[in-house]
Amino acid sequence: MPDISKDSARLEDASGELPLTVVRPESAPRGCIVLLHRAHAFSPTLLEFMRALAEERWLVVAPDLHHRGPDGDESALFGDAALVNADATFTWIARAGIRADTIGIIGFDEAGVAAMAVAAERPLGAVVSVAASGITERLRPNVLPLVELVQALRAPWLGLYGVDDPHTPGSDVERLREAAGRADAPTLVVTYEGLEHRPDEPPVEHATADPDTDPREAAIVDARRRIFDWFDSHMR
Repeated sequence: MPDISKDSARLEDASGELPLTVVRPESAPRGCIVLLHRAHAFSPTLLEFMRALAEERWLVVAPDLHHRGPDGDESALFGDAALVNADATFTWIARAGIRADTIGIIGFDEAGVAAMAVAAERPLGAVVSVAASGITERLRPNVLPLVELVQALRAPWLGLYGVDDPHTPGSDVERLREAAGRADAPTLVVTYEGLEHRPDEPPVEHATADPDTDPREAAIVDARRRIFDWFDSHMR
């Protein structure tokens, strides 16, 4: 089973250390996935997802976006500290012997926007956003709407959405798909019917559903497969 441990990366702005949660594969990693999240603790589902990535021989690194205090996570995602945190993480990964073109980044919800913002500024192998909002209007004053941000991407991008998610109206997702089609980097926007939010993570009552008979569970299985395939295809 992949090993989960704690480490830290030195911040280049001399503000201290950035705590990292690291999931190491059992054999030599073929690359690294940086996981952005806003939760104070990892849910069992997210930990299982991280282990599953490690079982595919990805080193998984999740920086702690709350390390600056209870109000620090927003700055860590979207303010000046965002790239400082990203650069510290990437430096730590480089010291593990992993090249930039085999580093991917994934974010969920608002962190999915942050993942795109980092990928627009730094060379990476691939990026995935799940249920990222702020599609046609700025999520924060200092971050572009996704219809603009997607065209600045420097890495292949996959976006996953639930059709019934009130945070990401279907008309907005269609505008994002059109904008993504004009991007220089490879892009793919995938939507799933009947999902109110987060096509990668089932509600508790559906956690044991059968993907052969439950469309919601089938969508969850497909979303997981697409995430894994996106990293596998673009980071070789």
